[in-house]
Amino acid sequence: MKRVPEPELMDEPDQARAYAEADFEQPNALFVDTFVRCFPNFNRGRLLDVGCGPADIPIRFARLYPALNVVAVDGAQSMITLADRAIERAGMATRISTLCWRIGQQPGPGVNQGPFDAVISNSLLHHLNAPETLWRAISLYAKIHAPVLVMDLRRPRSQHAANQIVEQYSGNEPEILKRDFYHSLLAAYREDEVQEQLIAAGLSHFNVGRISDRHLAVHGRLSAG
Repeated sequence: MKRVPEPELMDEPDQARAYAEADFEQPNALFVDTFVRCFPNFNRGRLLDVGCGPADIPIRFARLYPALNVVAVDGAQSMITLADRAIERAGMATRISTLCWRIGQQPGPGVNQGPFDAVISNSLLHHLNAPETLWRAISLYAKIHAPVLVMDLRRPRSQHAANQIVEQYSGNEPEILKRDFYHSLLAAYREDEVQEQLIAAGLSHFNVGRISDRHLAVHGRLSAG
């Protein structure tokens, strides 16, 4: 099945709210567990989360690593608004800062104060029709040898398979979320496509692998060149 692009931003208030209220416990926990497994010695510094959404993952990282400060960025202002509320409720406002920033554009001061001790991104890659912007941002804002983890959906073989995944994991969610999940699966990249992106970005030493029936992960440390 060929990739079917989708809009790069989830900026409609109803769309962002449905995403924030959905149950992402399993994939978000998988993301954190994967980071811990890949980088067991990391425990402090400044972390950049690119495409933070409603900030569940930044909050998880701040709780897991008490000596960590997080800059959480997203291109959709509606997501940043929800993220700010969640961060305030979690009592993490002194350790997690947010910024509405679309990668590929001139960053705000919270980002260009880098480089960062780690860079992460979850469920952003499939939104990008120019995925090189993500890999370029990682190369620009991560310190040399900084841990990098990117997790995203993996495109299934057919639309029928995509529908089956949606019903299995989001069957009880609102229709707007099921629709977006289906479109995201069609827009996702496969491992071989991501590997080609990494080669073009000079990040061929990063590891790419399937970590669930619907997710792939890219991890590695930024090299000196």
